[in-house]
Amino acid sequence: MPPIRQVPSTDGVTLALIDLGGDGPPLLFCHPTGFHGMIWAPLAAHLADVAHSWAVDFRGHGDSSTPASMDFTWDRMVDDVLAVVDDLRITEVKAVGHSMGGAALLLAEMRRPGTFAGLWLYEPVVFPRSPGMPASNPMAATARRRRPWFPDPEAAYANFAAKPPLGSLDPAALRAYVDHGLRPRRSADGDRAVELKCAPEVEALVFENGLPAAATTFDRLAEVQIPVTIAASVDGGGPAQAAPLIVDALPHGRLERFRLTHFGPMEDPAVIAAVIRADLHLG
Repeated sequence: MPPIRQVPSTDGVTLALIDLGGDGPPLLFCHPTGFHGMIWAPLAAHLADVAHSWAVDFRGHGDSSTPASMDFTWDRMVDDVLAVVDDLRITEVKAVGHSMGGAALLLAEMRRPGTFAGLWLYEPVVFPRSPGMPASNPMAATARRRRPWFPDPEAAYANFAAKPPLGSLDPAALRAYVDHGLRPRRSADGDRAVELKCAPEVEALVFENGLPAAATTFDRLAEVQIPVTIAASVDGGGPAQAAPLIVDALPHGRLERFRLTHFGPMEDPAVIAAVIRADLHLG
């Protein structure tokens, strides 16, 4: 397990900041809802010669604590991003974000302009307001139905590998998801049962707070004055369809397309790493 720094954030939260290693300037990775920082390890390994990679576990995810308030508005995710940037004592850092993690990076740059020198974001959850916008996020209901525990880690891996969406992940990324996203389940029987570190209710609350945050972020994209690459799948829905609109609204945006799904960075870490290397001018 890589070294982990304990970083205080707002609302009494303690964040896990994972040192993924490498030689070069710092590169911060921000994960999507329901995941954790170690899912970036396979991708970061391909950048070890040009960057020192760090990955944060957002509140309620991975090895970070859950606030007693259960406040998972996305402003609190921004608090977490800025807390780790301040702890590392770095300025104008480059960062990579996926889905919710990408939106949190944009919002952090809006709150504190000049924090980042450049962003590379895969399908950030950002989209314009529309009359057809649903009142609630259907992903929240899906999260609440998620199976929260498994009899042992091997059963968890087999379950995720056998079906979408996680079945398409690179084996190393899926291994990282299972090995670092589950913990021993409290049981009087002393068995090998494990449970998700990100509880289904936490994941659901993050999704529920995503709809208003996505539209608010889109409305403010003109404030982001740094270079931003928006990456998206060719045929995906939702965030992928919004990608060209995000690029048009950004003062210095550019678009990258991939024949992958919404989980592209975990499906082909080598390909995504090569594009990040070029787009963020690493090395």
